[in-house]
Amino acid sequence: MSIRHVVRPPSCEPGAPDPRSATGPPLRWGVVATGHIARTVTEQLLQLEDAVLQAVSSRSEQSARAFADAFGATAAYADLGDEPGYLRLADDPDVQVVYVATPHAHHHRVARVLLEAGKHVLLEKSFTVTAAEADDLIGLARERGCFLMEAVWTRFLPVYHQLLERLEQGAIGVPRWVQADLGMAVAFDPASRLWAREAGGGALLDLAVYPLTWALAALGMPSEVRAVAEQAENGVDALTTLALRHAAGAHAQVLTSLVSHATSTVTIAGSEGVIRTLAPLPNPPGFDLTRDGEEQRVRIESTAPRYAYQLREVSRCLHEGLLESPTMPLADTLALMRLLDAARAQIGVRYPNDEVATAA
Repeated sequence: MSIRHVVRPPSCEPGAPDPRSATGPPLRWGVVATGHIARTVTEQLLQLEDAVLQAVSSRSEQSARAFADAFGATAAYADLGDEPGYLRLADDPDVQVVYVATPHAHHHRVARVLLEAGKHVLLEKSFTVTAAEADDLIGLARERGCFLMEAVWTRFLPVYHQLLERLEQGAIGVPRWVQADLGMAVAFDPASRLWAREAGGGALLDLAVYPLTWALAALGMPSEVRAVAEQAENGVDALTTLALRHAAGAHAQVLTSLVSHATSTVTIAGSEGVIRTLAPLPNPPGFDLTRDGEEQRVRIESTAPRYAYQLREVSRCLHEGLLESPTMPLADTLALMRLLDAARAQIGVRYPNDEVATAA
């Protein structure tokens, strides 16, 4: 399965309206979790003309109520004893679609409850911890007739599709190798989401989806994956490097790190030229294209905040009755999770989610 030819969403077509413009009647959203990413995405969600925040859930009553007050949610659900707040959010008949922003390790459990309740789901990346969990959710979504999508927002940005268009037009000939890196220096704290083993912490699951998004778009899925890593004292990966072999002898090198900064760029080298994205890698403002010794800098202006594009895609798909996004199909998500499984097997990183899958 190749991810080379990515379907361009309507919001990135030339002359498309601002992605915050409505594509149908208002949709009533729920949000699970109240952390930084949940707040940022919700701020941009509410800029869509056809989005209403119906409910939020959190482990604590204080957090749920503060979030609801800040963003105008009608309902706030918190954990009651052993009952998680998201169970009651799933039972809310006024919630149509839910954005899940919990740590990776909870994605499968939360999304499964929501899908069982008939809710459409936008699930943060990484989609799950294991490919088995991803496969289970995909099967359940199709069984229940629910929309499901991984929140790889980079795939919906105009700059991403402009770069892919250049590749498909042969601007650098045949792509032969890709280098992509993403990193940050974060003090080790086993209680932090980034590092906690029980939360699915580590560089690979938290960061690799971004550089891999570009590498797989340029070269397709690899035929061979080799991974090496440095582990933190609690067994999660602190720094991981992937070497990928693709069809016709193309190669990619991807680095993710929680112990060092990185260039946060992508280089795609072809038989007739090179493209280098500007930093930061998840949301570059443009790219440099070099061919025949001449360099051209291409700047791409976005008309809306970065998360608005993927949120518009969710709304558009629901308004049109689609159960998955043509731009971020579930087959791509499952293929990537299998790639991450293979990499983790080589570097020896296991999580409690792996033990549950083994027991099942």
